[in-house]
Amino acid sequence: MNPEQVRISKEKIINFVKNKGPSLPVHLAKEINSNLLFTGAILSELLSDKILKLSHLKIGTSHLYMMPGQDLMLENFFHYLNTREKEAFSLLKEKSILEDDLQTPVIRVALRSIKDFALPFKSDNKLFWRFFSVSEDKVRQLFQEKPKQEIIKEIPIIKPLPPTIETPIINQTIKEEKPLGIFEETKEETPIVEEKPKEKKPKVSFIEEVKAVLANKGINIVSIEKADKKEAIIKLADSLIIAFNKKKISDKDLIKAYKKSLAYNLPYTILAKEEMPKKLKETIEAHKNLKAIEKL
Repeated sequence: MNPEQVRISKEKIINFVKNKGPSLPVHLAKEINSNLLFTGAILSELLSDKILKLSHLKIGTSHLYMMPGQDLMLENFFHYLNTREKEAFSLLKEKSILEDDLQTPVIRVALRSIKDFALPFKSDNKLFWRFFSVSEDKVRQLFQEKPKQEIIKEIPIIKPLPPTIETPIINQTIKEEKPLGIFEETKEETPIVEEKPKEKKPKVSFIEEVKAVLANKGINIVSIEKADKKEAIIKLADSLIIAFNKKKISDKDLIKAYKKSLAYNLPYTILAKEEMPKKLKETIEAHKNLKAIEKL
């Protein structure tokens, strides 16, 4: 990589994240007008230099890149959490602090998964969780204890309770004043929590599969014009996406997509299960330079 190009790309990415907040690699690649491979190398250097940091939260398969101090902006992305994680997020946000032992097994598992939003600490040898926007000073006030720094190095593995056991009522009364250990982030991984086997998920429909691909690419959908088992037509702000649920695209499919684009008066992109056949690619390339066909 050209050193000057790397320097300019770094500056563009830093300014973009400063102004826009937590961002996906695909958006940063677009900002520096480069591919994901080159962008990934730049981001790796920025992480190594601690100029940027990564979220634990994933959107599709990608983490968010952000500046130190932008953690609170991650709340804008909480809707990407799964159903159980959203439930734990909402409960913790409402209560500010939760005692781990007094939560249901499902919530305890979820709290360990939402590392951006649930920060653990100990008091009186008990594990608690605080919502990420609740300050350490606020926690000390709530517990009426003197501050003392303590790092929790290990969170015990949870074994889900039988469904017949009732959850005790949370007792918020603190009888003894003992030093409160406020959490700091640790580099050790949180132990994996055992869960009951999940039910088999229903097969994802074709339109949901297409929507997931577009979301992962950071593409915003304006409307879904058509969606069935064989074909999907999706309208974007300035173009159409025409997706075919088949491995090979034929000439007929190409003509069909072209007619659809004329109807909407928009340029179009075709999505298929596999790459376009070489013969069809050559046909398209031949048409690009064709000015006219005239009779002899």
